Amino acid sequence: MTAQIPVRWTDPEQQELEERVAAAELAWLSMDVDVQTLRVEIDNFALIHHQLLGPLYARLDELDALVAEAVAATTGRPEDVRRAAEARQQVEELPDLDALFDSVQAVREERGGEEEAVPAPPAAPAKVRPGREAQRIYRDLVRRAHPDLTTDPAEQERRAAFLVRVNEAYAFGDAGALAGLAAEWSTAPEAAPAPDAPDRLEWLRRRLEWLTAKIAETAAEQVRLERTPMGQLLALAPQDPDGLLEQLAEELLAKAADRQAELARLLGDTQPPVGDNGTDPIDPQESHTMFPQIPSADAASVPADAVLLDVREQDEWDAGHVDGALHIPLGQVIARLGELPDDKLYVLCRVGGRSAQVVQYLVQQGRDAVNVDGGMYAWEGAGRPMVSSTGQDAYVL
Repeated sequence: MTAQIPVRWTDPEQQELEERVAAAELAWLSMDVDVQTLRVEIDNFALIHHQLLGPLYARLDELDALVAEAVAATTGRPEDVRRAAEARQQVEELPDLDALFDSVQAVREERGGEEEAVPAPPAAPAKVRPGREAQRIYRDLVRRAHPDLTTDPAEQERRAAFLVRVNEAYAFGDAGALAGLAAEWSTAPEAAPAPDAPDRLEWLRRRLEWLTAKIAETAAEQVRLERTPMGQLLALAPQDPDGLLEQLAEELLAKAADRQAELARLLGDTQPPVGDNGTDPIDPQESHTMFPQIPSADAASVPADAVLLDVREQDEWDAGHVDGALHIPLGQVIARLGELPDDKLYVLCRVGGRSAQVVQYLVQQGRDAVNVDGGMYAWEGAGRPMVSSTGQDAYVL
């Protein structure tokens, strides 16, 4: 007879705890990655929101104050005078948006420490949500290097410092830096007791209790982030946050146009507002700009030697652009303002919405800028020449 190998006895309670701990650990890690991702998106959304829309909000407040002051000057009523004073006070109490941006950047640089492995990121994130590759590497790194996957204090500290660099690279969507960090990462032996150690069962009980608390804590943090003003705004368009910013800008520009028209009426000004293209807003025309309060031109009339600024994203630029145009994506315009020439700028995007935001900002800065109505679609429709970055036939993406 062949001797049977005895089956190793396994404590049923320990086996059940092993499975519950593994499941809880997986659930918590997934939740934590989602929360960290949401935090980065909210931070980026807030930065770009203040950069692009801050000047528009400031312009609206200024126009509101001017309208209220014009009404007060006309009626002389104490109530109108009070409203004018309150409107002017709101303008004077506006926060310094540049200082706010600088302070946020300083905090980010301080978090990054003095590590030199990650190249210095650009001055501001180009998009609210980093690209798919950056998302994939980031999630993988967080799952592998999370500090709470070990119980050793020194290893937790090492992992926490490493994740600071990971979070910084992800905030700017730097997939190259994230790939370098993934190659650099190596894990240390887990400090938990071995499966057959006498104290393993007690450790599993404590670990499950800790994980349960972490899941509740992480869920509460997710709810808190979602309920912040920027979190609620981001939730309006979770699949296209950058498009939401463009839509908000269009709404603010329309409101500013209404305020400007009202102010002109109150002041008895028969001339069109500064930057108006002179068309009758009641008379629809094919070439009529959707942003009548800013300087604009149709694609066919742009001079051949005009200085063009294309504010689309890299993939749009690569598919088809005007040869010789300056390319600065919308989210980088403010940070790279010094790169713009002093010449009159004709600003392009895909359909004219993003470029209108840039023109509005540049005009407020005293620059000579014109929005190209209809963007690259209108340019292509007018038969104007385009090239691609790949050498293939150019098209508008």
